[in-house]
Amino acid sequence: MNITQRRLRRKLVITVVPMFLIIVSFYGLTYGSVTISLQEIWAVFHADGQPVHEKIIMNLRLPRVLIGLLVGACLAASGALLQGVMKNPLADPGIIGVSAGGGLAAIISMIVFPQLSYLLPVLAFLGALITSLMIYMMAWDKGASPLKIILAGVAINALLGAITNGFMVLYSERVQAVLPWLAGGLSGRSWHHLEFMAPYAITGLILTLFAIKPSNLLLLGDDSAKLLGQKVELQRFLIILLASLLAGTAVSVAGLIGFVGLVVPHAIRLLVGDDYRFLLPLSIVGGAALVVLADTIARSWFDPIELPVGILLAALGAPFFLFLLKKRGIMR
Repeated sequence: MNITQRRLRRKLVITVVPMFLIIVSFYGLTYGSVTISLQEIWAVFHADGQPVHEKIIMNLRLPRVLIGLLVGACLAASGALLQGVMKNPLADPGIIGVSAGGGLAAIISMIVFPQLSYLLPVLAFLGALITSLMIYMMAWDKGASPLKIILAGVAINALLGAITNGFMVLYSERVQAVLPWLAGGLSGRSWHHLEFMAPYAITGLILTLFAIKPSNLLLLGDDSAKLLGQKVELQRFLIILLASLLAGTAVSVAGLIGFVGLVVPHAIRLLVGDDYRFLLPLSIVGGAALVVLADTIARSWFDPIELPVGILLAALGAPFFLFLLKKRGIMR
């Protein structure tokens, strides 16, 4: 593909992905157990709609769509940053244990210290952050190579999974309350959840703008980046911290939703290349669209059952992950 074709493709993707996000957002507001037309939604936003439609849109669907947008954006941004800093498109906050760290902290909060539920986003971030630090320390040996980080992350992920299962056995009488959260989903999410996650999510997403340049430089390789005057280890460390903040924020509200951080950045990379000026913003928009679309399908296509969106995304993401392994020659 020549430069002209690549530019045309980028322009097309830059146009289509935001349009897809807008369409998906309206789809999330429109469809459910009760279908509400766009005209009726317009009337609700102008305080001229039917009371029942106003309650459904303003109290149920709108906060859920907004939370889905932020959760998807955070997970996709986290995945894109981790894939760049580790130079591996198979990196994902769920696969290397960052989400598991945030999830373990959230589970401990919910079943052992339920009185601290108002600190759930902070605790999930701290869990993800501590996990990231553990991974980085385990991988450090005169530097932390991407391969070492991934291997350490897989080991930590297995350990955290065992600890999580241990807590569920010890507090089996309280497990029922966290099972939907473990499956990953947005059921029952309201303005309250949006209010306590939005500051962390928006802050993290804004900070990703400052990670674009160092992420591009790290793609050149550690030696080349150092020759350009970059503090490679410090930048890698700060980017991992940012990815932890984004993953922890998403986990605190939506539970253990996987594969968004793997599928979306890789799909965008196939379309626009590795340049983080395009890859990161488009991953954020694409991740937001994917979670809202998947959540809408999960709650409306299986009526009267509401399928947790985490299960649906895992069903879609696992085959894609196997496809990536096959394509990269890891599986023969």
